[in-house]
Order: sequence, then C-alpha cells, then structure tokens
Amino acid sequence: MAVTLLEAPTSIDIDAPLKVAPKLVAPEPEHCPGPESGLAGKGDACAGCPNQQICASAPKGPDPDIPIITARLSSVQHKILILSGKGGVGKSTFTTMLGHAFATNPDLTVGVMDTDICGPSIPKMMGVEDETIHVSNAGWSPVWVADNLGVMSVQFMLPNRDDAVIWRGPKKNGLIKQFLKDVEWGQMDYLLVDTPPGTSDEHLSVSSFLKESGVDGAVVVTTPQEISLLDVRKEIDFCRKAGIRVLGLVENMSGFVCPNCTHKTQIFKATTGGARRLAKEAGIPFLGAVPLDPRIGMACDYGESFFDGFPDSPACTALQKVVRNVLSEINSTAH
Repeated sequence: MAVTLLEAPTSIDIDAPLKVAPKLVAPEPEHCPGPESGLAGKGDACAGCPNQQICASAPKGPDPDIPIITARLSSVQHKILILSGKGGVGKSTFTTMLGHAFATNPDLTVGVMDTDICGPSIPKMMGVEDETIHVSNAGWSPVWVADNLGVMSVQFMLPNRDDAVIWRGPKKNGLIKQFLKDVEWGQMDYLLVDTPPGTSDEHLSVSSFLKESGVDGAVVVTTPQEISLLDVRKEIDFCRKAGIRVLGLVENMSGFVCPNCTHKTQIFKATTGGARRLAKEAGIPFLGAVPLDPRIGMACDYGESFFDGFPDSPACTALQKVVRNVLSEINSTAH
C-alpha cells in the first residue's frame, strides 16, 4: 500500500492568540564590577570574560573627560536616548521623524546625534549626507538641516559615503566621546541620541559619558511581533541596570495605512499583545503606535521632512501624540 507524504491542508486561524506567552528562561549573567572598579579584571565575575585582560590593565578611577563633557552639554536642556535591542525596527527613521516633529516648533532648537558608527543613516534621511564638519576654535560644528535642527554623524567624516567603518570597540567609544566633548551644540532644548541595535559598547559609552550631565531618559522603539519584543525586553533590562529611566515604549510599523483609502491593515501581527501589553507588563508608559506609510520611506530616501510633505497623514498624527507623551513624561520628572 502506497504511503503519501502529503496531507490535506488544515485551516489555520492566524488571529488566534498563542496559548502561552514566551518567557525568557536563561539565567541572569553575573554582575560586572565595571572597568573603573579596583576589582576590574580580577573579580570572580571576570573569569572567562574576553575583556578581562583589558580591564585589569586599564587605568582605574573616573574618566577625566566626563567633567569636560558635562560642561560642554550644560547648555543642552534635555537629552533623550532612542534605543531598541532589535535591528530593523525603524529606529533611525523614527529618530529622524521625531527630530522633525520637535523642530516644527520654531521656538525649540533640536539636535540629533548619530552614534551608529558602522551604519550611519541619519544624514541621508536628513538630506545632508554630502556635508562636512566645520572645525573652529570652539569645537566641531553640527550640520544644520534647518535653522533649529542640527545633526552630527560619523558619515560627515568619511571620504566616500560608501566607505565601511571597520573599527573595534575602543575606537568607536573614542569617537562617541568626541561627539559629546568636542561638538559645539550651543543653546539647545533637545538632543536626541540615536543608537545602534543591542546593548553593547556604544550604549555603555553613551550612558556612562552622559551620566553626570543628566539624561532625561530613553524612548524604546519596537515593532508589534514577538521576535522584536524579545530583544526589546533586554533593552529595558539594560536601561534599568544602567540607571536610565525609560520614558516609554513606541510601537513602530503598527499596521499599514493605505495612502489612497487610509484603510489600516495589520502587516506585523501582535501575537502576544504587542508593545502595549509589554509596556503594561514592564510597568513603563506606552507612548503610542506609529503606522507604516510608504511615503515615510520615500521622504527618507529623498532627505525630506515627512511632516512638511504629509502633515495630515495618520503617521504624522500618531507621531505628534508620541511627542506630546514624551514631553509629558519629561515634565512630570522635572516637577
């Protein structure tokens, strides 16, 4: 009797929730004493760490450049980190739109610092990728996209825009320190710091360098599906361990809005409740959901402001709500 390997297709309900939400089961890593500690490279937690030799031989004590960074950034009122443990969630796009959103108020001066050393994309999205940095006695001058919107990125230092940046951690950390120590941001209301995915060198550098000058908090960006939320949970845990306040969680690419009929379709299904449920579980604010719009990608490709081109789009309306919620969180801390 012949046996067929093909079975009749079964009906699958893609809207059905998962029976049990996935949970992380890996144990927490041992606590790192930190490179400034006298136990750096010598403690029990250092055994097996690839950086053990570096930490043991590095000079101990606080970084002497931190007071310089603090003084340089003293004229910047609010500093906001844009984080996500997951790549591909549209974090740089979101940072660009957030910068334009803040800058729609002519009374505010906004800066965007691109700390994604290996994949700088902010200059392209802002339409200033062919610009170079001006150096004066006061320091490095940011590239101004508008009268009240400035940008700093490693892209401005590359001889060719397609050149790869192949640097190890210490050199990347050194450049981030220069962005904070040598850039003359001037009187500024908001500085948005766009970071690469993960919880590694760049994030540790930014958080340690900005600790003394004060960070208002971090806006964490995710997409609705569980594979993104899995990494974002790690980012939230990083913020708590680093002492960075999480201002809230943003769900990017939350549904697709047709530019013709404005009908909304869920492209990335929130199988475990999406960012709203994660925010509730983690006890952090949910700042809003920004839908997909193909015109956002077009605006970034041409280096134009999506807010100027499509101010009445659902994505702009959603982002304005996110801005209001971010400001509300910052003001609640101030008072």
